[in-house]
Amino acid sequence: MKASQAIKAISGALIVMASLNAYAQSSDATAAPATTAAPSAKATRAANRALQRKVLKALARAKGLTADNITVRARDGAVTLEGRVSEQAQSDIATQTAQGVAGVTSVKNALEIRAQ
Repeated sequence: MKASQAIKAISGALIVMASLNAYAQSSDATAAPATTAAPSAKATRAANRALQRKVLKALARAKGLTADNITVRARDGAVTLEGRVSEQAQSDIATQTAQGVAGVTSVKNALEIRAQ
């Protein structure tokens, strides 16, 4: 009987030690993702504005395109072109130019074609 009680006591102690060790590891694991957190809303807005400026600058430099009436919206790499152009060729140039800017993942062309 004494041996079975000793085995039970040792088993209980091992279970307690294992549970404490597991608890300590789980708290360390939850601390790790905090260092790799997603960028803040402020940083995301700044990145979107920077991409918007890069696309606008590229459109202004594009040959065969009048970018005066084009508005650019950027969100997480997705760019939307809005406004008016005088012909379909300018709309195509705007789309191709925006796609060529570093950081752009997709381009939605919402440009209207209207003779000026």
